Amino acid sequence: MITKKDILNPNKLIEHIDIKKHNVISLVDDMGKLAFSARNLNRAANIYNMMLEEKECAIYLTIAGSLFSAGMKDIVVDMIRNKMIDAIISTGANIVDQDFFEALGFKHYQAPHPYAFDDNVLRDNAIDRIYDTYIDEDELRICDQTTCDIADSLPPRAYSSREFIKAMGAYLVDNNKGENSVVRTAYEYGVPIFCPAFSDCSAGFGLVMHQYKRQGKDCLSIDSVKDFLELTKTKLASKESGIFMLGGGVPKNFTQDIVVAAELLTEGDIKMHKYAVQITVADERDGALSGSTLKEASSWGKVETTYEQMVYGEITVIFPLIAGYVYHKGLWKNREHKKFNDLLDE
Repeated sequence: MITKKDILNPNKLIEHIDIKKHNVISLVDDMGKLAFSARNLNRAANIYNMMLEEKECAIYLTIAGSLFSAGMKDIVVDMIRNKMIDAIISTGANIVDQDFFEALGFKHYQAPHPYAFDDNVLRDNAIDRIYDTYIDEDELRICDQTTCDIADSLPPRAYSSREFIKAMGAYLVDNNKGENSVVRTAYEYGVPIFCPAFSDCSAGFGLVMHQYKRQGKDCLSIDSVKDFLELTKTKLASKESGIFMLGGGVPKNFTQDIVVAAELLTEGDIKMHKYAVQITVADERDGALSGSTLKEASSWGKVETTYEQMVYGEITVIFPLIAGYVYHKGLWKNREHKKFNDLLDE
């Protein structure tokens, strides 16, 4: 009989990569002398550098896919601390099921290979699989309950996902947990985190429990329109803007759309996102959003085409190279924290 202890090996934990340890400047520079995806990666890294060099440029990081369970969390923490991003727009799974989950003291585990154990065996042992990574469902239920507890502690009203995630950061500080988490670090540095589809994650389960036990009375809710308005306000407050996109989906489109929203609010000529980089394995042939090109976004008035670059590749391979290159170039040292949370809380 296979047990949970047989599957979740404490000696095979996911270890988050540290870009500070690996100076990849010469490697990425040399890739610029090559062709195909190597040269595209180099150009993307240099466009990201340009975002940092323009001090008044607001930089948005969008995140889709299960990246924090795969070891990408510490990169984002370093980007927050070192003024390399000003706002995060993400799927809820990365922020709650993976980052906040680890902040509570839980871990993600490596599988020997994606199909080492039959998925029915995993289900029998309350283990969830993310490709070649395992997560303990029993621990995930604690994460669900914790978000419910946070909701129970807040005054009942409509919150943006940013406001609720900020409350999650405060919870971690108050309980001395998650010192190296994205949620806590963003809270401490005033970086807003938006999850436009916030109910589609562990927080959704917690909020469902919160509303169910209160029978719809005096309960907290998430206002996705308020999310859109708040993110648009950061665009209105910025002279220029750039997007660094990890994957596509809702975070990609949500962040591109704030240009159009800002135009509607001001009836003025709002600048498109000046810079845009996307790492993705999707392409435009299926007509879907994730693979739509950044040049296509220009037809909608969202992204300029002068400094845009698609990099086709898997994010866990490409992201550390681009982020590591920009970190070691050091242009972030001349920037200031924009602290958009302060702006939005006024």
